[in-house]
Amino acid sequence: MKYKMIDGSVTAAKGFKAAGIHCGIRKNKSKRDLGLIYCDNKCTAAAVYTTNLVQSSPITVCKQNLKNGFAQAVIANSGNANTCNADGDEKAQKMCELAAKELGIDASDVIVASTGVIGQILPIEPIEENIAVLAENLTCDSVGASDCAEAIMTTDTVKKEVAVETTIGGKAVKIGGISKGSGMIHPNMATMLCFVTTDAAISSEMIQKAVKTVADDTFNMISIDGDTSTNDMLSVMASGLAGNDEITEEGQDYNDFVEALTAVCKELSKMMAKDGEGATKLLVCKVSGAKSVKDAKGIAKSVICSSLLKAAMFGADANWGRVLCAIGYSGCDVDVHKVNVSFASDDGKIDVCKNGAGIEFSEEIAKEILIRDEIDIIVGLGDGEASAEAYGCDLTYDYVKINGDYRT
Repeated sequence: MKYKMIDGSVTAAKGFKAAGIHCGIRKNKSKRDLGLIYCDNKCTAAAVYTTNLVQSSPITVCKQNLKNGFAQAVIANSGNANTCNADGDEKAQKMCELAAKELGIDASDVIVASTGVIGQILPIEPIEENIAVLAENLTCDSVGASDCAEAIMTTDTVKKEVAVETTIGGKAVKIGGISKGSGMIHPNMATMLCFVTTDAAISSEMIQKAVKTVADDTFNMISIDGDTSTNDMLSVMASGLAGNDEITEEGQDYNDFVEALTAVCKELSKMMAKDGEGATKLLVCKVSGAKSVKDAKGIAKSVICSSLLKAAMFGADANWGRVLCAIGYSGCDVDVHKVNVSFASDDGKIDVCKNGAGIEFSEEIAKEILIRDEIDIIVGLGDGEASAEAYGCDLTYDYVKINGDYRT
């Protein structure tokens, strides 16, 4: 492991500034609802998006803007998804134009994103009237990054920020990111909204390859509620200011970059899962001994998606049968008579199933392990060498309460 976790966020890498303000999209004046990230020079950039057939207008515009593999800024709002609106594409394009004019860059070099309620018209006036203030607040310190992280939050209860430092070609390289997401999280590409910045020098082609690879192993392994959002996006911008030789092909430098990018995205994934709507616990399903990575991922995701298991974890009930059930309907190639299951937390580890059958264990000890706020569900398949992790949360009464009156 060459990287190390550092203090910082989306402004940790050289060349990046960020800001977040309340512009008036959201009724609550104490809640920031418009964020901006800007780099001093044009960056190589890439993104992956939701696979939902219903997609937000910002995604439509972003796909067009990022065709050339470059970007220089991100503008994002919360409080309104700008999805399923007749004038949505026009509004998303207008957001790019407003940011570009204020920053003195081309509108095609702006990544745009929105999050919030679907099917409500996005008012452009608050953005238009406050874009100058937003740009004036841009700063390279942690305050700007934190304000931007808050500006993209919806039902999130905590900001999600992380940064790492690694060495590539003898040069110190930093990667930082922010994300949002608590509900409607069952991505199949990236997830929610996530914006990552780095000062690594890497070509457009290789950054796109890295983003897709990392998303598959991190954000695509989260599930909070089984709903794939219409607005999911992970974007990465690379300023190249670290001074390393540009990464243009696979090799050690590329592998080191992917390792560090994976670390950032995995931490953000865990933060999102732990902050699931109404959640009290982070669940991590760790699968080993699978015949293939595909099977390992499929089983881990099936377990983490089980509503029955999620409810059991909320109640600190060591109901291992629900793990076996989820494995059984995963559609993966597995011999269920070889499956071992354990539960673990900071309070210890307990084996509950061996070779597909229950074993004696202390319900009292299991309860103590499962009342903690981070639970590992450890699955050994005994079929091969492949492994994978998936991230989720428990299912609580509050999830229904939150989503029962989400629009209000």
